[in-house]
Amino acid sequence: MIDKQALRDELARMIAADLDTRERAHRAAREGATHEEARPENDKDTRALEQSYLARGEAVRVEQLRTALADVQATPLRAFREGERAALGAVITLEEDGEELVIWLAPQGGGSRLADGRVQVVTPPSPLGRALLGKVAGDDVTVAVAGRTRELSILRVE
Repeated sequence: MIDKQALRDELARMIAADLDTRERAHRAAREGATHEEARPENDKDTRALEQSYLARGEAVRVEQLRTALADVQATPLRAFREGERAALGAVITLEEDGEELVIWLAPQGGGSRLADGRVQVVTPPSPLGRALLGKVAGDDVTVAVAGRTRELSILRVE
């Protein structure tokens, strides 16, 4: 059985590290836009304007990451009973072409690999996440991802 608390903590650390990097980038871009050397030398000099656009983009990303971190920290960690439908917070074991895949339905962090790469994060809005929501162990799902059709069997919902 997968430790959901460990998954949540690992994903939160990943997002927090990205947030820290983006906050530093935002500060640097903001300082670059307001530094006296960024003052335009003529009407064609757009350095300060470009830095302000960069700072705004970083500010937006910082807010997205803050929201992502809060969403992950609030993710329910309940155990799913046998026969219960997949929902946010479920760890789902799938079979595809004879191989087992383990995914965690989380609100943010889609595509991330956790637990030394053994668990992939999938978000509900993604094609795979939409296909799995509401399914139970024993169900089969077909999903088109990246231009190819995948046939998956749900082995467990935990």
